[in-house]
Amino acid sequence: MFPRALLIWLLMAVLAVLNGVARVSVITPYWGDQAGHLLSTLTGGIILFLTMYLFLPWIGPKSSRRIWQLGFFWLGLTVAFEFLAGHYLFGNPWEKLLADYNLFRGRVWVVILLLQLFGPMLAAKLRKI
Repeated sequence: MFPRALLIWLLMAVLAVLNGVARVSVITPYWGDQAGHLLSTLTGGIILFLTMYLFLPWIGPKSSRRIWQLGFFWLGLTVAFEFLAGHYLFGNPWEKLLADYNLFRGRVWVVILLLQLFGPMLAAKLRKI
């Protein structure tokens, strides 16, 4: 299960980066940073959930326990990617990365993390797996 889950997570990572590129190059210049962040979080969440929904049967979790393991696996990979690639590959300072977790400033990135955790179970329920 986990090799397939890793492949799908890599696909989701590529889709998330493309969503971020669209935010920076198209949305933010016209609507500003906050609107760009909110819209990008919404579109990213939809894209990620559709990917989970489509590929969950192929990944093949056989129990609720395995579905929860999948959610925690994707959550861990996402947090590691966000901080490690965000800092070392994309050059973002730690303060900027941590700022996306500040709900009091309208930063809703945490929604994506919650989706990574709970999305597989929701997709499984919708697919009746």
